[in-house]
Amino acid sequence: MEETNIKTNSMKAWLLAARPKTLSGAAVPVMIGLALAYSDSKFYVDDAFNWIAAALCMLFSFAMQIDANFINDFYDFVNGTDDAETRLGPRRACAQGWVTLDAMKKAIALTTCLACVIGLPLALYGGLEMIAVGALCVVFAFLYTTFFSYQGLGDVLVLVFFGLIPVSCTYYIQLHTMTWEVFLASMACGLVIDALLIVNNFRDRDNDRLAGKNTIIVKLGAEAGLQLYLGVGIGAIILGGTFWQHGHPLASLLPLIYLLLHIFTYLKIKHIYQGKALNLCLGETARNIFIYGLCVSLGLLLL
Repeated sequence: MEETNIKTNSMKAWLLAARPKTLSGAAVPVMIGLALAYSDSKFYVDDAFNWIAAALCMLFSFAMQIDANFINDFYDFVNGTDDAETRLGPRRACAQGWVTLDAMKKAIALTTCLACVIGLPLALYGGLEMIAVGALCVVFAFLYTTFFSYQGLGDVLVLVFFGLIPVSCTYYIQLHTMTWEVFLASMACGLVIDALLIVNNFRDRDNDRLAGKNTIIVKLGAEAGLQLYLGVGIGAIILGGTFWQHGHPLASLLPLIYLLLHIFTYLKIKHIYQGKALNLCLGETARNIFIYGLCVSLGLLLL
């Protein structure tokens, strides 16, 4: 639904700029990492799982997601990628004039500092290397919008920063080790979340081409983009077979619910093919991602 009559720099304007619906994507990798750690903590001492560290991981993920959303909103408008007249996706705060550029710059500084403050104590639980990981998250939150997304490398960053790093580091902070199961689970999670970027870039492929934004959809074409969308969901399920091999059959079986929904959304994208109507598929993809996270986490915790 289109938002109208938004007062500049109002609470409602900032809420829209923060894009609260994207927080589910930030939560899922941490959920899976925590579920893996909690399931494996029974092999360690009774107090192996730390709830304070778990809360800090989730809060840091939320803060970084909001920070990245502000950065994306600001730089896409400044670079001319977001145009209030031609944009097909959900409206953006700076492009619509809901938030001024000066206020957004201050908000970016604030949320970046807040994420650092939240993340710094994680060094007490995971070691000083967590500071380096946090610094990388901040740096690439800027580089994604300003450079990598224009080079067709956004999908790679999603795999790393919505899969490998959050799942693996969340697990490592709890148990101070890594396993192949965790690594494969993190890659599966990254593939699932990349579906959101794929449908977003599929919708914007014509505008991105004109703006010189060479996303993977612009490079490969619409038909290949459709197959990529379907493929990441199937790939995640295949990688999820590692759960069964490590004694968690439900964590492999329950995500089949996600796969069914993912296929339905793929067919809807294929039918709609272009235009603002694809925003419906964007919302469905976000829902599917959250369902995947719930299915995997419950499967790990129930057995």
